[in-house]
Order: sequence, then structure tokens, then C-alpha cells
Amino acid sequence: MPKKIAVILSGCGYLDGSEIHESVLTLTALDAHQAEVAIFAPNQNQFHVVNHMIGDECDDERNILEESSRIARGNIKNLDKLNARDFDGIIFPGGFGVVKNLCNWAYQGSECIIDTKVEEVIKNFYELKKPIAAICIAPALIATVLGKQKIRVTIGNDEITSKEIEKTGAEHEVKEVHEICIDKPHKIITTPGYMYDQAKLDKIYEGISSCVKALLELS
Repeated sequence: MPKKIAVILSGCGYLDGSEIHESVLTLTALDAHQAEVAIFAPNQNQFHVVNHMIGDECDDERNILEESSRIARGNIKNLDKLNARDFDGIIFPGGFGVVKNLCNWAYQGSECIIDTKVEEVIKNFYELKKPIAAICIAPALIATVLGKQKIRVTIGNDEITSKEIEKTGAEHEVKEVHEICIDKPHKIITTPGYMYDQAKLDKIYEGISSCVKALLELS
């Protein structure tokens, strides 16, 4: 039987939503490993909208679920419908939407406020001993929720972010873009992705593919 994996998106576009390359590569890797996938996102407005050509904030308002549906080709559900008991594991692609829309880490770091449903979902998967994977900056979200459990994650080699992660109680492990950090006791798998901003796409996929493989093996 194929493993059922939930993918959580946070919009569409790395500056204000999900990182599109990471999201597509995650779905590609899951498909390559014959996983059954369901995609979810919160049905609420995103924190703000950024013009990705110039990096400036716009006056527009956009809905996280509707924007995420661009990546999901419309095959997406409201995060409120996600029940951890229906899945074997969960994975969070990166992008600033994770730390702006799913929580506000981008502005408050380890003292951030987390979306209530997002926090509930992460805790439910953890308590059911189902594996959780996170890419790029998404490990910061996982650390904020589960740091007191002394989990181990990576976001690459960014010292400022890694020190902030360690304030949550989590341990940070330096990894290269193509590598993964596996915390087997807690079933947490992480990989840096575009935390290495100039990384080559094939190396990012190598990390994401390994992350997905480990997620499925631990499920």
C-alpha cells in the first residue's frame, strides 16, 4: 500500500508564500517514491503580498489557500480538514510564507506566534509518532512547536537563524544543501533547500528527495 503524505503549503512565491521550486520538487519526489499525496493550506489571507520582480510589498490582499492552489493545480484542501490519523507523515516545503503566514517567525523569531491549526497539526503528528519533514526555513516552525522535546533539525549553515532555533530548545545541525538531518527518535527530517540562496536546483532536489525517502522509511 502506498504511504499517504500530507503536504502543507503557505501560498505561492518564495517571498510571501511557498517556495515554488521546493514545493514542486517535493511533489516530484513523493511521486517518484509512489506516495499518495494530499495538499493542504490555511483558508485565510496571507500576511502581505510581495512583487517578486522588485521585492517590494504591494497593497493587494491574497488568500493562502487560493494562492497555494496554483501549485496544487486546484487539487487542495483547507488545512482545517486535515486529520493526522488519516496520514502516514507530513512535509512542509519552505518559503517565507512558512514564517509569515503559518507563524510570524520572520518578525519575532523564536518568540513567534503560530497559527492555531498549524500548531495543532504538528503536535498531532508528533503525538501519533508519525514523521514530520521540513525544508528550508520550515524547520524553524517545527522547532518552535516541538523545541521543548529537544528535537534536532537543520536549516543549513546560517548562524543567526540556527542560534534563534536553539533558543526554542531544539538542537541545530549544520548540513550542506544536498544533505539531510534525521532525528530518528523524534521522527523529524529536515534539509536546507534554498537557505543556500545560490544553490543549484539539482542539489536542492538531491536533499529534498533524500528527505522524502527518509520520511517514507520512518512512516
